[in-house]
Amino acid sequence: MAADGIKAFLPVVPAAGLAFGLLAGWLDRPEVSGPLWTVATLVVLLALATEIVTSLRRGEVGLDLVAFLSMTAALAVGETLAAAVVALMYAGGQNLEAFAERRARRDMAALLRRAPRTAMRYAAGGLAEVDLAEIAIGDRLLVRQGDVVAVDGAVAGGLAVLDEAAITGESVPVQRRAGEPVISGTLNVGGPFDVTAGRVAKDSTFAGIVRMVESAQQSKAPMARLADRFALAFLGLAVAMAGGAWLFSGDPVRAVAVLVVATPCPLILAVPVAIVSGLSRAAARGILVKGGKALEALARVRVLVFDKTGTLTRGEAEITSEIVFGGTTPRELLRLAASADQVSKHVVARTLVAAAEARGLALAVPEKAREVPGEGVVATIDGREVAVGGVGFVTGLTGGDDADRLGALGKDRGIVVAVAVDGRLAGGLLMVDELRAGAVGLLHRLRSLGIVRIVLATGDRRAVAEAVTADLPVDAIHADLAPGDKVAIVVAERAHGAVMMVGDGVNDAPALAAAEIGVAMGATGSAAAAETADVVLLVDQLDRLAEALAIAGRSRSIALQSVVAGLGLSVIGMTAAAFGLITPVQGAVMQEVIDVAVILNALRALTPGRSGAAAPA
Repeated sequence: MAADGIKAFLPVVPAAGLAFGLLAGWLDRPEVSGPLWTVATLVVLLALATEIVTSLRRGEVGLDLVAFLSMTAALAVGETLAAAVVALMYAGGQNLEAFAERRARRDMAALLRRAPRTAMRYAAGGLAEVDLAEIAIGDRLLVRQGDVVAVDGAVAGGLAVLDEAAITGESVPVQRRAGEPVISGTLNVGGPFDVTAGRVAKDSTFAGIVRMVESAQQSKAPMARLADRFALAFLGLAVAMAGGAWLFSGDPVRAVAVLVVATPCPLILAVPVAIVSGLSRAAARGILVKGGKALEALARVRVLVFDKTGTLTRGEAEITSEIVFGGTTPRELLRLAASADQVSKHVVARTLVAAAEARGLALAVPEKAREVPGEGVVATIDGREVAVGGVGFVTGLTGGDDADRLGALGKDRGIVVAVAVDGRLAGGLLMVDELRAGAVGLLHRLRSLGIVRIVLATGDRRAVAEAVTADLPVDAIHADLAPGDKVAIVVAERAHGAVMMVGDGVNDAPALAAAEIGVAMGATGSAAAAETADVVLLVDQLDRLAEALAIAGRSRSIALQSVVAGLGLSVIGMTAAAFGLITPVQGAVMQEVIDVAVILNALRALTPGRSGAAAPA
């Protein structure tokens, strides 16, 4: 029988022994009761001894030693009823702990269970069911009603109605039309549709989430490791009090009573259950926290360092105005610029192309194209040489005297894209990345959750950064930064407390790794940022950052409450037992009541709390 099966069956033995022993006493056969209780206890002792030996072989000191000592001592002094009660409480406590762990991990486990194994792929002979490992970029897949999307991609045919709740925490289904992206792990709740694979399975969003969840489940929080050390000290205290009670009273039963009350379950159970409950609560809200260590660090954060583009702003610049010269129309200016930018993967280029397509412009195929990374593109469009890119790049090609002509666009509010045709400046486009809705309220809420300093760190120009943050409660602005500069800022800000860095791009990855807590915008950000970060926001809503802080603070606070209250009650009970005020049987019942209360309190971390927020402890 598997270990889990033995644990599930184990409480039956002491329960039956207790019941039949009490029945024998009621039938005036007390000579039968003692042996029944002894046998039932010995069965549990054997299972417990095996578990302790296994722990010792792994180099771990078994904290269930107190339970072993209390049952052994009770049998040694003839307190067979007390021994059987302790055996039942111990075995039942194991099941209670297992239940609490399963309940706490429910939302994370739900993510793992929904992982698809196969997908329906179109082939020359029709549809074929294939393993995920066989899917290549560009494959066309059929997603049937009730299927989980297997890989990241884009809708290739049909209307996709998707339930993204398991990934993002959003309960309302969303619609995706042809060309729009879909992420793996979402559930098709509408009719069948086709997807063109944009990533292989192992690089898709859901595979990364599965890896992160598995890592989180295997990790052990610093508070849990500290609890282990405290529990060992508590074990020493219990043995000392039991020995002292026996020594000064001459009654070994008092020592047994002390040991029965002393099982350090508040430490063994409260911390891991509260931490895992917090991880699961976060996962249910589309916030992936990579383990207990990250959750605890999140609760201690005092400084917030923000990237701007894609984090504080939407990361989707829009063309808000344009200026044209030499008779070029605004539509023609955009068509020429977007046609040339089809060869570039730069975010600005992709935005220009998307804007042109949205306006119904027919883009030409670029010829003789060359790109200067980070600067711009030069290509032949309809027989004309078109240059598109930064003002300095384009005006450098036109003689360098045209930059002032673009001043009317108000470049301090956004990015100016200059366009030249056949060596002459044809105009410019102003692209503005607007602040996310609710950003002001969010930063104020973060202040209320314990953040004492907010810093903006961006690669954009200072004028743009200052314009964007004009109404925000920001303590410092650092602009024109390279990735290494962001790392230096994170390190310097540690003087004010634990630092959390929030970003979404490849250039943010070093700073995310350098901070005590790195938070990535995983829904829209880069894979590098998501892999490096300690926390990934799976939904593109920055208010989830405040939820993450609230969940972390509440989980840590609940764990500490459980430990302090549980150990306090245990010490009170041990003291009463040492003075002979509690019998071993009463002590066993009291300890079980404490254990149940501690676990139920720890499971409160699964709920949002009265106000839905909690300050970091």
